[in-house]
Amino acid sequence: MLEVTLCGNKLKNPLILASGIRGNSAGLLIRAGKEGAGAATSKSCSLLPREGHVNPTMVESDGAYMNAIGLSNPGVDEEIYEIREAVAKAGIPIIASIYAKEVRDFAAAAARISEAKPAMIEVDISCPNVHREGTMFSSYAKDAAEVCLAVRDSTPLPFSAKLSPDVPNIGEIAKACVASGASCITAINTIGGMYIDAHARHAVLANSFGGISGAAIKPVALKAVYNIRRAVGGKVPIIGTGGVFSGLDAIEMLMAGATCVGVGTAIATRKESAPFAAISAEMEAFMKKEGIKKISDLKLEE
Repeated sequence: MLEVTLCGNKLKNPLILASGIRGNSAGLLIRAGKEGAGAATSKSCSLLPREGHVNPTMVESDGAYMNAIGLSNPGVDEEIYEIREAVAKAGIPIIASIYAKEVRDFAAAAARISEAKPAMIEVDISCPNVHREGTMFSSYAKDAAEVCLAVRDSTPLPFSAKLSPDVPNIGEIAKACVASGASCITAINTIGGMYIDAHARHAVLANSFGGISGAAIKPVALKAVYNIRRAVGGKVPIIGTGGVFSGLDAIEMLMAGATCVGVGTAIATRKESAPFAAISAEMEAFMKKEGIKKISDLKLEE
């Protein structure tokens, strides 16, 4: 009932561990498979190791999370070993996430991580920690397209461009990515924000600004996925990500136009030992009640 195909990869269900929710180790990706995920995405890695920001790097408030981890990672040389182990042992497709400060480095990172033979690559062009002093590659269609062209020329693997909602027209940017070789679109990354401690008269995070995630961003993610689907039509799949806690949340994301659903919020907030399996069960229960036999029938009435 829940089987889907993503860029040629068969998934037992459309639920994918979102990037950054857990670390870079193979064990954590393998764990997602045991918890019932259809696929798993690694935490983003760069060509060289990066320490990230100093603490505090995360805060929970008003039903949301905000982080400024700073893209800490061990570098692509170390990550290759982790991805290889996960590919061999997870039993589900592994998506390797990369990021870079320069277009040429995206290409180099994609070429290197391809050696680990993941099912596909996620290209994070939506993090404000890189490019033009806080301006994301996904801020402009031209910049996003340039990265996608470079990655397309550097790897035979399918790849997904991960986009930010902090733009005027996300559909236009997605369309440019697809025209430049992206096999898939992941939407959305976190929403930029800031928390202030009025008593301390200081920003809560050491980096001052951070990315907001959690249930609060689901409406933004749904809108983004819907607009991307309208822009790209059926040309490429979409991994809808942001605020997914339950099976009903996942159903809504699929109805908005997603092919698969990135899950992060549920990992942080649900108590089950197998959160992906629990969400899958909730999805199946909804579909049976509504008389829906397959994922492709989950569409909005318009």
